Amino acid sequence: MNDAMPRWADIVLIPIINLVLALLVSGIVVAMIGENPFEALVFLIKGAVGSAYGWGYTLFYTTNFIFTGLGVAVAFHARMFNIGGEGQAALGGLGVALVVLAVPWPHWLLALPAAIVGAMAFGALWAAIPAYLQARRGSHIVITTIMFNFIASALMVYLLANVLKVPGSASPESARFIEGARLPNANDLLPFLGFPRSTPLNVSFLVAILACVGVWVLIWRTRLGYEIRAFGHSEPAALYAGISPTKIVMVSMLISGGLCGLMAINAVMGEAERLVIDPVQGAGYVGIAVALMGRSHPVGVFMAALLFGVLYQGGIEVQYEIPGFTREMIVVIQALVILFTGALDNMVRAPVERVFLSRRRQPVAPEPTTPSQPGGHPEKGQAEP
Repeated sequence: MNDAMPRWADIVLIPIINLVLALLVSGIVVAMIGENPFEALVFLIKGAVGSAYGWGYTLFYTTNFIFTGLGVAVAFHARMFNIGGEGQAALGGLGVALVVLAVPWPHWLLALPAAIVGAMAFGALWAAIPAYLQARRGSHIVITTIMFNFIASALMVYLLANVLKVPGSASPESARFIEGARLPNANDLLPFLGFPRSTPLNVSFLVAILACVGVWVLIWRTRLGYEIRAFGHSEPAALYAGISPTKIVMVSMLISGGLCGLMAINAVMGEAERLVIDPVQGAGYVGIAVALMGRSHPVGVFMAALLFGVLYQGGIEVQYEIPGFTREMIVVIQALVILFTGALDNMVRAPVERVFLSRRRQPVAPEPTTPSQPGGHPEKGQAEP
């Protein structure tokens, strides 16, 4: 914890200031293309949270970002930059598809736990190779994980075009999952809230919340979590305490990859109900920004994922309302949020720390006493009181 300011300021205040600055700069960019930034903001919020339809899509995107954000956050605690969430989530989708297509599941309550295991196993497997190269060969985790994203993309294209594609179909996608493996959506579970039948929000959102709780317990309430954090703060100190660097690197990356792979139960099993070429659609990279903005804490990750869910869904609605507002503008706004919460974080942090330091009460010095000679008489040259 930073001694210069309280914990709440680091977790809440600084991200809010970063977000406000990002929105101000975004407003200037919108004004530069000749559109009204306040009107665009109103349409964005209304499109994201102004109806049950908007909430359904906002929380669907939020679910994706929670999983990838948690995955990146666990790696951050071990001071590793896992940029491979995109590939790990894609392989998680492969694991979900293989599990769901292999068995004629009679009910989703049986299919979901199996799909969770398949998603986590394949995501962890895809993270295991870069982790081993980092732990045993010294290869930089950033380079290997980002390279494995491209390998995963090529592998998915090959499998869907040559192995998993339905015979006679021209579409590079797997067969549709059977009815027994279909996850209920918000309309099935909460019809009285007005969610439309087509909403993509499904029970994976509840799994994401459980994942937040699980990561909190793991990192702050278990011995393994303590070892991960100790290793992240100081590798030499952790090594002196008997913590194996190889073990921490491998375990942290396996957990990270497994959490990223969990995204597939939402995108593949819950929404598409089949495996497609690109089920991740950039959520692995967004997870990096979510973990940064959420300070690698599950509560912060949840809030940051919700913010990016609002930006995604609200941005799509703004495109329909304002013709000059293109998809690229949404990317610009997202990039500015990432810029201010990541690269320019110290630009806000340093002034805030100075404010808190200046507000600290300085110790009051004791008033000087007049020295006197024994017997209580004043020294020579001093007047009697």
